[in-house]
Amino acid sequence: MQLWLCPLLAFLLGSIPFGLIIAKIKGIDIRNHGSGNIGATNVFRIVGKKYGLTCLFLDALKGFIPCIIGISLIRFAGMKNPMAVSALYPYSAEFPMLHAQVFQVLTGLCCVLGHNYSPWIGFKGGKGIATSAGVLIALMPAAVVILILIFTVVLFATRYVAVASMVAAATLPLLTLWGSWFHGKIQDGTWNKPLFIFSLLIAVLAVWKHRTNIDRLRKGTESRFVWGGKRKTEEPSA
Repeated sequence: MQLWLCPLLAFLLGSIPFGLIIAKIKGIDIRNHGSGNIGATNVFRIVGKKYGLTCLFLDALKGFIPCIIGISLIRFAGMKNPMAVSALYPYSAEFPMLHAQVFQVLTGLCCVLGHNYSPWIGFKGGKGIATSAGVLIALMPAAVVILILIFTVVLFATRYVAVASMVAAATLPLLTLWGSWFHGKIQDGTWNKPLFIFSLLIAVLAVWKHRTNIDRLRKGTESRFVWGGKRKTEEPSA
């Protein structure tokens, strides 16, 4: 039951379009403004700083919570994850290591797919960066610190959120491999192969969802990030 309940819950929570809801409260259909994206960056630009930050937090949370539930309910012998909630252990089930790893990672992937392809808005959605961050905080928290540093450095250097997001996403598979090697798991054959595959999928998906940004970058029409919050002018609709 846990194996299928967790991914289903992840997709449903991931599909909640917080950006659209937040903007609607302010009387704005975010899909008709700026890039047309329902993610935190567009909310930040069009609706305002505090609303964008709220959207960022909620989008990350809807990736974090299902994954925490997943790693707490789907376990394997000898599993050590500091993010697991011991209070949920009585309701958990133990599976072979690879089996458990696959469904823990599948839970995370369903969070991102729910955000990117929400059934509530015609299977459209955001780019999945904030939701992916929430997933990664649950699955590999140490890597998130490095990714935030990479994202911040690239954003300061370029002032393009899209570029910073894609660079951070592309770095993720390398960090996953490095972490497994650093902890000796590749050497002894116990490294989390599903997590590496997940990192590759997230990287590819992130770049794919930014394809309109890539096109605008090539044309020189991509808007730079404004640190002050709400934008005075809007970028072309995607």
